[in-house]
Amino acid sequence: MKLKEGFVLRTISGQTVVLPTGGDLDLSMMIKLNDTGRFIWERLEKGAELDELVEDMLKEYDVSKEKATEYVEEFVQKVKENGFLA
Repeated sequence: MKLKEGFVLRTISGQTVVLPTGGDLDLSMMIKLNDTGRFIWERLEKGAELDELVEDMLKEYDVSKEKATEYVEEFVQKVKENGFLA
């Protein structure tokens, strides 16, 4: 999977956000991420696939494979629905 170009991950006042870049900024495309969301987003930036995301979650967090899979699938679905995946 690959994220679309035109978005940048930033920490602003302690909050992690994804902002659109470019001349015609649409701030309605700004999203706030928790730590786990940031973790997944950073891996999506590198083109990670679902199975890789789940394995990375299992290495980083104390969570069952079922919960990791559920969270990753839910996050990726939201990213798709909001037009962030290429």
